[in-house]
Amino acid sequence: MLQFDDKLLSLAEQTEADLREAYGKIDRLAFFNQKKVLEAFREERVSTECFNPTTGYGYDDMGREVLDRIYARVFEAESAFVRHSILSGTHALTLALFGLLRPGDTMLAITGTPYDTLQSVIGLTGEEGCGSLKDFGIRYEEIELTADSRLDRDAITNRLKKGDVKMVYLQKSPGYSTRRPLGNQVVAEAVELVKEEGKDAFVVVDNCYAEFCEEHEPPYYGADLCIGSLIKNPGGGMAECGGYLAGTKRAIDLCAQRYSCPGIGLEIGASLGNTKSMYKGLFYAPHTVAQALKTAVFSAGLFSKMGYNVIPAPEDARHDIVQQISLLDGKKVEGFCKGLQSASPVDSYVTPIPWAMPGYQDPVIMAAGAFTQGSSIELSADAPMRYPFTVYMQGGLTYESAKLGILAAASEVMAIEEQE
Repeated sequence: MLQFDDKLLSLAEQTEADLREAYGKIDRLAFFNQKKVLEAFREERVSTECFNPTTGYGYDDMGREVLDRIYARVFEAESAFVRHSILSGTHALTLALFGLLRPGDTMLAITGTPYDTLQSVIGLTGEEGCGSLKDFGIRYEEIELTADSRLDRDAITNRLKKGDVKMVYLQKSPGYSTRRPLGNQVVAEAVELVKEEGKDAFVVVDNCYAEFCEEHEPPYYGADLCIGSLIKNPGGGMAECGGYLAGTKRAIDLCAQRYSCPGIGLEIGASLGNTKSMYKGLFYAPHTVAQALKTAVFSAGLFSKMGYNVIPAPEDARHDIVQQISLLDGKKVEGFCKGLQSASPVDSYVTPIPWAMPGYQDPVIMAAGAFTQGSSIELSADAPMRYPFTVYMQGGLTYESAKLGILAAASEVMAIEEQE
């Protein structure tokens, strides 16, 4: 049985009382985005025929084509494609990088070093000759954010003036750094800088964890492309695999040739019965993301009251579903993950331990008792085992179940505190 002591329950009750205004803002955001999604379904005249599976080449797959148009509408883009056969967020990002860049081009990351798993795609890590951008003669440069997590406008402008940058790349979520997540105002600022100095450079946004956390998505602000995974926000906890790309027609057409092959693009690709869960997931997504946002805010409030540094703070504006909690102690990280896992609907009896995961530079511990393997819209937490031993928690299909998970994690951390 899940049992918590009175001190923790009292702290949780006080935390929720302090967060009523924040919860109200999240509910209003969910309503805005739900209306946008519902209108897209209505405008594209979704019918049960859209859920019919196709096989083989998948020519004239009505469900596939309608869903692409719905994603374009929802993400306020000229074009989009979403496929169950995109294996992960990193795979979707790889399609974008290889779709838009050619030998001799320069990719400029303006939010610092990208997420660990993308570094081997670029060629910053991993073996030579594995097929990275570097192997194909594509140059990579990066500009760090300023100390207060803002774009370094002067450095970006000076680099763009050279005229050889083909792609300007932004990552909204912090990855395994301790910076703040970035909002779409940063995307708008980047687009402005590129238009002033970058000529034809693509603005590409890693949108993972950030969908439906604001009223608009990156293409609304002029981004050429935004990319994400369906086992994160836009899958709504219903899609069991897949990814999407949304942006300008030019960018999407180029990425489509990389997705399948030149000359075919988006004309083929059997749905194999996966379409309905993708439609249903997108429909659920605004509400499910709201549950995850409330979960993040609650965990920030509770752990800040326990004396830990949290990013974002409970009262901060939210730009993604990730909550950072710096525990400063590896044992507390393991305890947090153990507690969270114990209050999961799947594999609750498992104790997470750190291990050397492919694509990561440090041992990583993950708590993820999810219905879909790796789903980070479901309550989960992970942490690289390095100082300051920050846990990155995200997801929560329902606020109530996620609250139980956070209480279990907090209970384990408090037990370790008592032993110190």
